Amino acid sequence: MVTMTSQPTHTLYRGARIESPAVPGADAMLVRGADIVWMGNQAQAPSGDFHIEQLEGIVLPAFVDSHVHTTATGLAQTGLDLSQCRGANDLLDKLSMQSGDLVIGHGWDETRWEIPTLPTPAELDRAAPGTKVYLSRVDVHSALVSPRLRAAVDGLEGATGYSARGALSRDAHHQIRTLVLSALTSSQRRTVQSGTLTHAARRGVGAIHECGGPLISGEDDFTELLALAKSQGGVEVTGFWGEFDPRKAREMGAVSAGGDLFVDGSFGSRTALLREPYTDDAGRGFSYTHVDEIAQHLVACVRENIAAGFHAIGDAAIAAVLEGYAKAAATVGTTALREGRHRLEHAELLDAGLIRGLVEYGLTVSAQPAFDARWGGPGGMHEQRLGAGRAAQLNPLAALYNVGVPVVFGSDSPVTPIAPWAALRGACRPHHEQHAVSVKTAFAAHTRAPWRSIGNDSCGVLAPGALASFAVWRADDIADPSALLRAVVDSEEDPMCERTVVRGRDVFRADVG
Repeated sequence: MVTMTSQPTHTLYRGARIESPAVPGADAMLVRGADIVWMGNQAQAPSGDFHIEQLEGIVLPAFVDSHVHTTATGLAQTGLDLSQCRGANDLLDKLSMQSGDLVIGHGWDETRWEIPTLPTPAELDRAAPGTKVYLSRVDVHSALVSPRLRAAVDGLEGATGYSARGALSRDAHHQIRTLVLSALTSSQRRTVQSGTLTHAARRGVGAIHECGGPLISGEDDFTELLALAKSQGGVEVTGFWGEFDPRKAREMGAVSAGGDLFVDGSFGSRTALLREPYTDDAGRGFSYTHVDEIAQHLVACVRENIAAGFHAIGDAAIAAVLEGYAKAAATVGTTALREGRHRLEHAELLDAGLIRGLVEYGLTVSAQPAFDARWGGPGGMHEQRLGAGRAAQLNPLAALYNVGVPVVFGSDSPVTPIAPWAALRGACRPHHEQHAVSVKTAFAAHTRAPWRSIGNDSCGVLAPGALASFAVWRADDIADPSALLRAVVDSEEDPMCERTVVRGRDVFRADVG
């Protein structure tokens, strides 16, 4: 559970160096309730009956992870970790050591195996006889599924993405995942969700954007998570609900009828929709949502005054989204679309024409710099799937910033870990240097920009009048916040988080546990 301590109404934090564009050089701030009411030099701090907290290190705004699957992350942390497997035999050996009626595992990535041949359902059954086995690929767009679990879904053989011997993808995978997640009790969900929020707090994350949906997590999972976060008063959770029903999204407590509203899939599972075929396969991926559906959803969201959003990774998928925007603009106007703070999740394979479309309609891109760090570069999954030329076009962050496209950073956990410092490194030190952004730009994309993307323009920065949501980082021999940011990006090690505070309340303290 997240460590919580009660705080007096007024707290004076002093001694640490504070990152604040409003008050450079500040080493003290006064917090009243959830808000910062004063900042400056501690020798000039207001007098009064305050609780005083002596800090050491550097204080930065709390990170925001803009794309998280909270329950799936918790299950990955507590389930069978397959991320280090080096082949099918390794995976089967790990599976054979599990027990129970249902085994949930995550993280296998055959593009890193010497022999990329997947185990068959029969081999899964021999390793775990009679057990229901669900082993999601690292991208969570396909899974290895045992015969007993397959048999639990009527008509699975007729679903798109079904394979008798291989991994299940597309609708077949969605049906299996829905069944597995529905088997969890409310208590089990609460346990893994709390574990994810605690994990985030320990990494200086004060808020996350939960990307839920009927095919991803389920309604109970989504609403229970929002209620849990509110009751705990810890890491904040903002909900994005991926379904074609903006009224329902609002009723469920979401700020967006979007997030992972799938237009396509992923590169790793070869389900991202491309203009040209995959380099290692004749297919071009798959479309889950048609242009007319995109346009109708945008019109409905504008009329309901709620943000829309779409999951689109491949260039053909992004082009379909933009075509949908053009059709919607004919009904509600371009200005109304631009004012909606709509988002595009991932948007990895972009060219100049697609970027112009993002600018025209005022789209925000929710990017994951860790994708390039993990799968980019020579011989990586991106090159295997797309070839060196297209792989070099992926995640063009600099090009987006240069033309004013708002960008927010997230992890897509459990696809990659909740690890904001690693995301900053990925953005500042990508495999292709032309896509690099500055440290300051990357930091804003993981702090202030996510708040602005949901309409909270004053959050994510430390200044009088702003929310008191921050993290304290151990920083031996580092003089100021800018130096810490640069030092961490240039290194391979994260600083230690000493404390995370959300709206004036401690949600993590290293000295407490």
